[in-house]
Formats: sequence, structure tokens, C-alpha cells
Amino acid sequence: MYQRVRSLALASAILSASTSVAPTARAQGSYTPTAANLKARTWFQDAKFGMFIHWGVYSVLGDGEWLMETRPIHRTDYSKLPNFFNPTKFDPGAWVALAKSAGMKYITITSKHHDGFAMFESKLSDWNVVARTPYGKDVIGMLAAECHKQGIKLFVYYSQLDWHSTDYFPRGRTGHATGRPETGNWDAYLNFMDGQLRELLTSYGEIGGVWFDGMWDKPSADWHLERTYGLIHQLQPQTLVGSNHHKNPFPGEDFQMFEKDLPGQHTTGFNADQGVSALPLETAETMNDSWGFRITDDHYKSTADLIRYLVRAAGMNANFLLNIGPMPNGEIQPEFIQRLTELGKWTKKYGESIYGTRGGPIAAGPWGVTTQRGSTVYVHVLDWNGPLLGLPAMPREVRSAKLLRDGSSVEFSTVKGGLVLNLPEAQRDEVDRVIVMELESSK
Repeated sequence: MYQRVRSLALASAILSASTSVAPTARAQGSYTPTAANLKARTWFQDAKFGMFIHWGVYSVLGDGEWLMETRPIHRTDYSKLPNFFNPTKFDPGAWVALAKSAGMKYITITSKHHDGFAMFESKLSDWNVVARTPYGKDVIGMLAAECHKQGIKLFVYYSQLDWHSTDYFPRGRTGHATGRPETGNWDAYLNFMDGQLRELLTSYGEIGGVWFDGMWDKPSADWHLERTYGLIHQLQPQTLVGSNHHKNPFPGEDFQMFEKDLPGQHTTGFNADQGVSALPLETAETMNDSWGFRITDDHYKSTADLIRYLVRAAGMNANFLLNIGPMPNGEIQPEFIQRLTELGKWTKKYGESIYGTRGGPIAAGPWGVTTQRGSTVYVHVLDWNGPLLGLPAMPREVRSAKLLRDGSSVEFSTVKGGLVLNLPEAQRDEVDRVIVMELESSK
């Protein structure tokens, strides 16, 4: 992921590189999704809510996941960090249970971030959590076992960018201050990357998806996407492939992601080159301002704001991937736990209005969004103070309208070209007034 880096010049350079040159890599042009993959896509669209986890040896310094680049830190100095990573309080069962209690249906975790450090037991390099840390345990393996046990799908984040590898050469827009020699073998690096992906897809059971990041570092390079995507789909046909390259999807990708933006919105500068495709959609956002653990970051979003983001994402036909950055001892910050617990109370009560739905018949507006399942339309009133809410006409006649929180009837009237709802007064601290409307069945 991109960090809110201290140097605006660095961020500008990265974004400029990612938007100025089109990737030359051939994507999986002949890719036809299997029945298993299409089924997985439907499951993904129904899931709506997932947990993102940014965790690695960078958490030891408590300054986010980009500090190797932003400080910067020489690779020989950075190589000392694993010696301090001993997360004895890591409880994968508790992590998965927390995600489930929040109403999340899948977990995406960093198996390798830009520092190149693998959070799994890789046989291709000892730059991994088992070989280099006093903890000595396979984090991905432990989490995978718990996900399978508790019925949560596991997705793995994998950074194509690598600040550690000497073979990642020529350099991209980042990673110039790590002290690597100005030589390398790009093909050897790509072979290494595919080798680690093979390990992930053959060692930990079913993998729900691979969440790529970092291609924006070298947008003009040949990333041999056809080979890499083909390998994934060959090993596990149902595994969904997505990439945070900030471009429109390439052939072989199964879902489209948006970083810190809802689909079609361009508030961060990351997604300016992206339209909204017909693939399943996902938006990723932080709970404070950081992806990885940052000890000084107390800019936590309120639970109400997180609920609004989840609902607006669903209304725009997208999943919400909400991030946490655990501490180096393996604990999840209490501020994260509090918000996830409160989100769980909301999803338990109102989950039917988002799970298994698609974006509704009325476009999102400042007032809120709509979601739909069959002939049922959910009107999510997020920001509206008046007693009457005027909406465009529904695609079919409205048979009934009721308030989801208690089942009480909601008065409505059909007018020329539209529909008017007589809204019940919002309860104290009610974030989303959900009106359930039943439409006439389609013929």
C-alpha cells in the first residue's frame, strides 16, 4: 500500500510514475474463469466485509510499513529488525474470532510487504519469519489453520515490489537508499516471486485470493502477468486475483480494488486512472491514518464513520476491506478492538441490508445509498434531517415499506417520476436508518 509518506515529493514521483506509463506486461489474455472461480466471485460479492492486516517486522519500530523507504534504512541495518520480532502474544484464533464477531467474512494479510520479508516459511530465502526471528513460527500457516477452522476465507497480500532483493533491478521509483548493488537479474526475481506464490498456494490449503501490490513502482516493466496469473489459476482455479496497480483491470484479474476511495471516486489521487469495471469490487481503508502499526497515530475514525463507509461501499456494489496494524508483540490495539466490536453489533442487527446484496436501483447521494436483493430494496438514510425524502422512481411498484430496526411501517407516496418517504425520526446515535421496501415481483 501507499503510505502517507512524509515527503510529498516522493509521493508525487510515485504517482507520476504510476500514471504516466502503461504497463508492457502481457496479462492473461486467454483467461476464461472456471466455474469454481465464477462461484468464488459471487461469494466475494456477497461477503461485503473483510479484515485487512498489515503486519511485519516493521512493526517493531512503530512507524508504519514504509519506514525502510521513508527514513531511509540501509538493508544491513534493516536486517537487524527480525531479531526483535517475537510476538509471543499473537493469538491467531482470537484474531479470526474478532473478525467474525465484527461481521467480516474474509481476512487479507500481508504475506510479504515491500521490505521483502516473508511472514511464512519460504524455502527460497531465509529472509522470513521462521528463519530470522526468535519467534520462529509460520505466521501465515498459523492464521490459515484458524481461518479454515473458523470458516473465514484467507486472502494473501503479496508485494511485487521488493526493497530487499538484489535481483529487483533495474530499480523502480523507490528503494534507492537501501544499499543494494546496482546490478541484478530481473528474470531471476520474477522466478523467485512465482516460486513464493507457489509456496503460498500449495502449503496452506485453500487460498481465497491473492492481493497484489507494488506494480506501480515499475509500471513500464514486463511483470509477465500472464505467467504469474496463469500459475495461480492453475494451482487453485477458484483463487481470486486482484492488483492494486491503480489501473483498469488486466485480463486474468478477478476483482478490482480501490485504495482509500469508493469506486469511481478520486479523492486521494491513487485511482485517477481507474474506471469502474464489471468485476467484483473492493475498497480498502485504514482505521486510523496508517496501514502498519504506528505508535503515534491516534487519528481513529469513529465507529459511525466506519459504518457509513461499509454501507456506502455496499451501495456502490463494493466490499469494504478494513485495515488493522497489530503491535509487534502480537496484540491488536484496544482502539481497533473497540471499533470492531461495535461494528459487530451493527452488522448483527442490520447485516441483512448489506450481505448478499448488490448496489440498489437508486444512485448514491449525499443522503445515502440503496442496496438490493431480489425484489427487496434497502434504503440507507445516512445523512438527512428532514421528515420527507424524495427519491427517483423505483423500477417496479412499491408494495410495502418498513423500518428495519423494529419492523414498523413507513409511509410513502408515489409522485410523478419519483417516490416520497415519510421518514421516522432517527433514534439517538442511529447512524443508518434502513427502510426495507418490497417491490412487485418482476414478471
